[in-house]
Amino acid sequence: MISKIITGTTIGIEGFLIEVEVDISRGLPSFTIVGLPDKAVNESRERILSAIKNSNIEFPIKKIIINLAPAYIKKTNAILDLPIACGILEATKIFSLFDTRFNYIFLGELSLDGSIKKVKGILPILIHAKKQGIKYAVIPYSNLNEAKLVSGLNLIPVENILDLIEKLNKNEFIKTSEQSNIINIGNQIAYPYDFSEIIGNEYAKRAIEIAAAGMHNLIMVGPPGTGKTMIAKRIVTILPNLTLEEAFETTAIYSSKGLLSEDEPLIFWRPFRAPHHTSSDISIIGGGKAIQCGEVSLAHNGVLFFDEFPEFKTNVIQALREPLEEGSVTVSRASGTIKFPARFMFVAAMNPCPCGYLGSQKRNCTCTYRQIKQYYNKISGPILDRIDIQIEVNELDFTKYDTDNKSAEKSADIRKRVEKALKIQQERSKKSKNYYNAFLQNFEINEYVNIDNISKNLIKNAVEKLNLSPRAYYKILKIARTIADLEESEKVLPVHISEAIQYRFFDRKNYFTNDIYFSKIASGF
Repeated sequence: MISKIITGTTIGIEGFLIEVEVDISRGLPSFTIVGLPDKAVNESRERILSAIKNSNIEFPIKKIIINLAPAYIKKTNAILDLPIACGILEATKIFSLFDTRFNYIFLGELSLDGSIKKVKGILPILIHAKKQGIKYAVIPYSNLNEAKLVSGLNLIPVENILDLIEKLNKNEFIKTSEQSNIINIGNQIAYPYDFSEIIGNEYAKRAIEIAAAGMHNLIMVGPPGTGKTMIAKRIVTILPNLTLEEAFETTAIYSSKGLLSEDEPLIFWRPFRAPHHTSSDISIIGGGKAIQCGEVSLAHNGVLFFDEFPEFKTNVIQALREPLEEGSVTVSRASGTIKFPARFMFVAAMNPCPCGYLGSQKRNCTCTYRQIKQYYNKISGPILDRIDIQIEVNELDFTKYDTDNKSAEKSADIRKRVEKALKIQQERSKKSKNYYNAFLQNFEINEYVNIDNISKNLIKNAVEKLNLSPRAYYKILKIARTIADLEESEKVLPVHISEAIQYRFFDRKNYFTNDIYFSKIASGF
């Protein structure tokens, strides 16, 4: 008896279909799985055997061979438990399908008692299955809300093997509708933080608003307690809501990692990821034996925040080059090469020196010249060159500590201006779909940023005095374009260019290795 069942797995964050072939024949009782299974898949034999027996179904005492095709793809997921079990049950005529077997996909992990557990990666698998013409999806009941996001599928949510048999024999299913796709999209998100809580720091607030309006990368430098982390945590509160396309991209990433909740299967808020500075390069970029995405991909369409930036390992900081420049990251291992999306707004915060008080008006710096040099040398020029906006966050005057902050702008007010600027960018960039100014290509900048001679002279002087690279030159133009969009100005004016140049403070010639600067500071300047 031969049975064929369709199932799926994820490779990176993409769905991939697998065919489970079951051959039950006479011979010495055995249960063999072939087709490049890993240890987790090989162990499914014991789970399947116990699950079927504990469901009061007779397990065939025969020679059973399971082939997982295609054989060149390594199978690494317990999601194959249910398909293999269903192949055995279908071969022994325990249940029958109302449609051809190739119109069904089976996904699920088995418990020893026959119940079916929630699995990760359902969304990208079902999206791919629908594209391949599959009509019915047998899934764990706990994955139902997530599966409903894929319109036009007939879902068969099951809690255990007996429930599965009953529903397949009766042809019971739930048909998803187009309305399933817009669950929660556009709803107002209740954030626990608000920009009105930030006292002072108007210069930093202005820079953050510009960064949010164009999704520009940003770095903040200042002594401890000036509000750098506080500001960073509130950036997502002024970012526009995800579009439906962005929401599905982000949700598929989180689904592949098993990070979705049953109550909110669709991610409709901008991700905010803040990994600790002890994180490894694999956890940040992605990789591992079974290649998985890292924090840069989990921050896709959102914010990646590195607090205490120089404290991160040098290889982690340098590994950010590709995602910051390309909006994606390619991870290559012996098991294969996978490209993950990684387009995010990068925000970093750092102290001006190891002790934190270099240049402070309130406390003396205790760092040596060598310590300061080593601290800044961790932030390489190529990384700094990829950060659009670079600002200082200054210490607050004591008189402002007890200020009545009721009149301060709330996040909702700032978000309205950001959304207006984004709408302008979307209208302008319909062809390329680079909706954010930060992601514009150089030829698009030349098209969208027409500046007069005064502006050209301003930039020329900045390039010469600050020793800016061509990349930094184009970043100034991008920032100026965003400032103009916030003011709803069609043209980029000299005032926009001037303000944009101010936000490249740390591009001063040899700033991070300036011996004269550091020696003056170290000597009490």
